[in-house]
Amino acid sequence: MIGLPGGSFLMGTDDREGFPADGEGPVRRIELSSFHIDATAVTNAQFAGFVKATGYVTDAERFGSSFVFEGFLNADLKRVSPLVDAAPWWRAVTGAFWKHPEGPGSSITARQHHPVVHVSWNDAQAYCAWSDTRLPTEAEWEYAARGGLEQRRYPWGDELSPGGRHLCNIWQGDFPILNTGEDGYLGTAPAKSFPPNGHGLYNVVGNVWEWCADWFSVGFHRTGPRRDPAGPPDGSDKVMRGGSHMCHASYCNRYRVAARSANTPDSSAGNIGFRVARGRPQVLASAGAEPSWPTGR
Repeated sequence: MIGLPGGSFLMGTDDREGFPADGEGPVRRIELSSFHIDATAVTNAQFAGFVKATGYVTDAERFGSSFVFEGFLNADLKRVSPLVDAAPWWRAVTGAFWKHPEGPGSSITARQHHPVVHVSWNDAQAYCAWSDTRLPTEAEWEYAARGGLEQRRYPWGDELSPGGRHLCNIWQGDFPILNTGEDGYLGTAPAKSFPPNGHGLYNVVGNVWEWCADWFSVGFHRTGPRRDPAGPPDGSDKVMRGGSHMCHASYCNRYRVAARSANTPDSSAGNIGFRVARGRPQVLASAGAEPSWPTGR
């Protein structure tokens, strides 16, 4: 883990490329205590160790399906997997979960060092309980992701591809029809791909969405705490940060460090993972009971 001393930073953005409806602004000064955060998202190998030790069964396994980008599916799976009306490039695939990210027949054998996907917020919490870690608060996540730069769009500055160099794993081409893979990847990339930011964190934008501890709100932060904020006391969705390999400027320009999104705590998909932290603040944004270890998959 990387130790960060905490301190003061400007959180959020009023950038013209932002999404005010997501609650990205206004820019506000936040004070954070010191904390530690992993350099990378949790990998398939790490999550496999957790499952082996505990027998944990993920939400996707219990539900029997999870969401997969249709471009990764063969014709047979595409035919039997219902699409999502609001986003028809997603399919609900029976048998898709972290170990089989594109459904039956797919494998993580060659992706041990890629971030684990198809993990819900509940699953991430269970991993944290086992590993004596926690999810970062949204403020901690943004502070770490900025890498010491103040009010820049990306962890490295304001230009997405300086000098034509790709510094994150996002969609290139015509979304959702053609991904040219100019950055080297069509799906997830290994967790240590691309140069780290100024704090030593890898892939904080693009690659996979990362769960945070906080409940999501578009307005709570306007009048909320400015010292170690932990989000509203309750809600229906949990915060996700960083964007993913499926983000594109034409649809989801949320691979900026101030961008935010949300999902229900039991949701999973082939582009959602997490990164863990440790240290203050000890604010547990629990969705319910203490994690248990259901078995019998």
